[in-house]
Amino acid sequence: MSASTARATPPSGANADFAARALMPVKRSLARSPHAERIRFRIEDANADLELPREAVELLATVLSHMAAGRAVSIVPEHAELTTQQAADMLNVSRPFLIGLLDAGEIDYRKVGTHRRIKAQSLLEYQRQDDQKRRAAADEMTALNQEMGLI
Repeated sequence: MSASTARATPPSGANADFAARALMPVKRSLARSPHAERIRFRIEDANADLELPREAVELLATVLSHMAAGRAVSIVPEHAELTTQQAADMLNVSRPFLIGLLDAGEIDYRKVGTHRRIKAQSLLEYQRQDDQKRRAAADEMTALNQEMGLI
């Protein structure tokens, strides 16, 4: 794992529950200040206030939400370059399958010597496009089922 990525294992049941409880005050803070650029938190043990950028608090809420659902979380800056194994892990596919996507031109990459490097931004764009294709296919199947009276 490079210094530019942070990866967590799936949380245990107790930690998933803890994440779910922690998520509630974070969401309340965001809701209380819907247009604020900074969100303030009170740290009781330190008797201090902590002010964070709204984007950081929204990211924290997303991370806690995934952890509460028992999912592992990876944080990767969009400009980061990933190895083929890191990219395959992010897509939850095998490395050979990912190599096939790269060779087919589905995801942009560059070569460093004999190694492929994938920009996280390219990988995320592929994910967005793939999700859109899946949604369109599901919508089409639903429409066909409705036409045939199966739903």
